[in-house]
Amino acid sequence: MAKTIKTAVAEEAEKSLSIEESFARLDEILEKMEDEETGLEDSFRLYEEGLRLIRHAESGIDKVEKKIRILNEGEES
Repeated sequence: MAKTIKTAVAEEAEKSLSIEESFARLDEILEKMEDEETGLEDSFRLYEEGLRLIRHAESGIDKVEKKIRILNEGEES
């Protein structure tokens, strides 16, 4: 399925979020998904966005962990 321009723009915006901003957006998504007024299609779109945000946050956390390991190795020398 081809990405829409709106989806592509949203994905690019997600990449610029900090880890904290990603978690804040995930909280917003959870609230919307728990709302009984949210339809199935919107829930699916929010679910997809949430997965992308989780991957983005995990990647950011991995980078921070690698930097910490490098710094710790430098102190041990």
